[in-house]
Formats: sequence, structure tokens, C-alpha cells
Amino acid sequence: MGSKGLETARAKMQDAGVDPVAIDTFAHYYRLLEHGETGMIPESTITPLDMEALADVEVDDEAAAEAIRRTAVIKLNGGLGTSMGMDRAKSLLCVRRGLSFLDIIARQVLHVRKEYAADLPLIFMNSFRTSADTMAALARYEDLQVDGLPLEFLQNKVPKLLAAGLVPAAYPKNPDLEWCPPGHGDLYTALRGTGLLAQLREAGFRHVFVSNSDNLGAVPDARVAGWFAQSGAPFAIEAVRRTASDRKGGHFATRKADGRIVLRESAQTLEADKDSLADLDRHKFTSTNNLWFDLDAMTEALDAREGILGLPMIRNVKHLDPADPTTPEVIQIETAMGAAIEIFEGARTIEVGRDRFVPVKTTNDLLVLRSDIYDLGQDFVLDQSSDGVPFIELDGDFYKLVGDFDKRFPEGAPSLREATSLVIDGDVTFGKGVRVVGDVKIKAPSAERIDASAVLAADG
Repeated sequence: MGSKGLETARAKMQDAGVDPVAIDTFAHYYRLLEHGETGMIPESTITPLDMEALADVEVDDEAAAEAIRRTAVIKLNGGLGTSMGMDRAKSLLCVRRGLSFLDIIARQVLHVRKEYAADLPLIFMNSFRTSADTMAALARYEDLQVDGLPLEFLQNKVPKLLAAGLVPAAYPKNPDLEWCPPGHGDLYTALRGTGLLAQLREAGFRHVFVSNSDNLGAVPDARVAGWFAQSGAPFAIEAVRRTASDRKGGHFATRKADGRIVLRESAQTLEADKDSLADLDRHKFTSTNNLWFDLDAMTEALDAREGILGLPMIRNVKHLDPADPTTPEVIQIETAMGAAIEIFEGARTIEVGRDRFVPVKTTNDLLVLRSDIYDLGQDFVLDQSSDGVPFIELDGDFYKLVGDFDKRFPEGAPSLREATSLVIDGDVTFGKGVRVVGDVKIKAPSAERIDASAVLAADG
């Protein structure tokens, strides 16, 4: 028997119809939490990691084509975009030419299928909050679903635990807020519990490519598929060089104890190690969250562990209602799917171009994506039309929420091809055809409008 808090949580999950393996996985992490596990990775236990670059690797064209034909694509699509003021699937957000993330993802996959005569299944891991909206939006793509395979599977949900007492939180006003997703590390548990892992193997697929639905750079690429197939690795992650915007994010390293590659997230970094986390010369690479795994190797690892892969725990402390700081503090037990890299002997990383990492986490990112920094080709792949991506910092009081953001760019995003940075302090609305050149800072003590076709430059 476990503690009262764990038994209460188990009963709550059983009543909600949560998969038994997901319940056992939650119990595994609950016990770690109970015994004081923090999931922290001290700097003293790791060394920096270097890696080969895709640009320097030779991949035979036919081997690449064969590899993509044996690949299935999974998109993580459980997020609502609540930090940007959304209350439905974030992937429904319009990003280019009237197309949403979902539209572009679907068209990217359909193009690759045609180019390589590949089945290339596209499957979304939705949450209980994103499933209905996502499936309705995808209904227009009649040929998207591959026979014998689903178009979606659902990630699991786990109860939020009161920080005081580690018992499941109750919130009768909005019972949905009593639950949270267990992080994208739940991917493996959900794949096994739904039977999808076995289905993909039975259908003859060998590899899976996984990425976030808000990263339109994560196209299923035959060259990367070919590299992964010829590497013989059971698991791999695409990495990019860290930039100033990645200082607070996670990074790759090598664990001293056993030489395994680890992915250290910011939530797993001690306060005393924050300077090392931010040191771009020491820890050079961050994860794109584009990962590849061998289906047989994943099945073997899960079977050997009775479905519990044993990823490092992330202890996330939040308020029960994220929008109400007066509600009690809760602990959300989470895992990161990229952390599975330390489970597999022989796992690999490879440096890719920044064009494969175009995440949209804030409206700052959204402005860049909607601007002329990128072109959308006939293959629906983003083509970066400038040498670099400018640094964008928009005043959170006026631009953080998508609705407010849209009101201030009613005629579309300004031209950013010649921009190095754009920092806005205050309430500024942009007319049509505005150009930003160099480093531009705007401080608006009162609401201000930039006239159509204006040129904003560093010298004013």
C-alpha cells in the first residue's frame, strides 16, 4: 500500500478512466516526490557535449528515400496556448496566408508523401482539451489519414497535487483545473497504452519522427531520416547552437557517471548553477525537440521496464488556477520526452540548421513568423529570406495576448528583413508596409500609430 495521498490520486485517475500504465507511471514519480527527489542535475555531475553537424554528413539519396518511407510522423499537439490568451488548440492559430499551424503541417506531409511515394503517417498526440478542435480542423484533408492507423491518440492526464500534503487538489469551480498533462515525456506511455506502438510496427514502419506542432521548421526530412537510419542509433535528437534567446533554456551534456547524453532543462538546474546554464560557450547546444527513435528499440525498452521508461522527473510548482495567484500552490509531476536520450545506449545528437527550429512560444516569435523573414514555398517549407532572425521584444502589457497583438498589427507584420532587433515599450499600432531597419527601440508614453510605409531605423 502507498501513502494516503497516492491512493487517493490512484482512485481519482481510475475513476477518470486513465490508462493503468499511466497510473503506475504516475505512482513511480509520486514515490520519488515523496522521498524528496527534485530531479535536479548539478553542474558538477556533467560535462559539455560536442557533436557532428548534418551539413558535414554524407547521406545517400536512395537510402534517405527508403528511410523516409519507413518513418511515421507524430506531432505533439496538447497545448492550448493559454500564455498567449488562447483557449483552444494553439495549432489552430493563423500564421501565414490564412493558414494555421495545422494547415501547414498537413500540407508539408502531403508534399513529402508525393515526392517520395511514401505512406508517411501523420499522427497527432492531442490532449483532452485539444482533440475536438484539432480533429474538426483536419477534417478538410480527406487523404491525410493512413489506412489502418489513427490520426490522433490522446496523452494522459494526472492530478495536480497540493504542495502542502501531496494530495490531489480539488477545484469544484472548474474541475478541469484539477488535472494537468504529465509533460511530453508521456508520449511513450501513451504510445504503448493506446496500442499505437504495436500498430506502427505491424504496419511495417521502423522509425518515428516526433516534433512540436508549433515548430513549422520540423519538416519530416529525408536527409535527416537517412542519417538516423544509417547511424544505427536507437534514439536521436536534433540540436541547434544556442543563442542569446536560449540562455534560460535547456541544453545537452554528458553525464560523468556513465557517459550517457543527458538533456538538462532549466527546471532541473540548481540556482547555484544558473550561470553555467546561461554560458553559451560552455553548453553550446540546445534541443529542437525534434527527435527520432527506432520502434523496436523503444518497444524493447518499455517492455523491459513494464511500461515505465523511468525518465527524470520534473517538479513543476504552480498555482492551482494559473490565472489566480490566490489559489493554492500545486505540484505538477512532469517529464520531458527528450530526456529519454539517457535511457538508450548509443543514442545520438546531431547539429542541424536553425531553419529546423522555428518555435512559437510567444507573440514575439509569432511576429517573426508572420513577417517577411520567412517565405512559404510550394512545398510549404519555411524558407528564411534573410541572413538572421532579429531579436524581438514586445511590451507584454499590450502584445502578450494574441487578441491584443492582432489589434496592433491590423495590416499585417512589418518588414523585418533588414532588422537586427525591435524592442517596443508601450502601446504602438503599425500601419501597412512598415519597414524596420537595424536596431530599433520604440518608447511610447501614450498610444502611438506608425504610419503606413514608414521606415523605422536606429537613427530615428
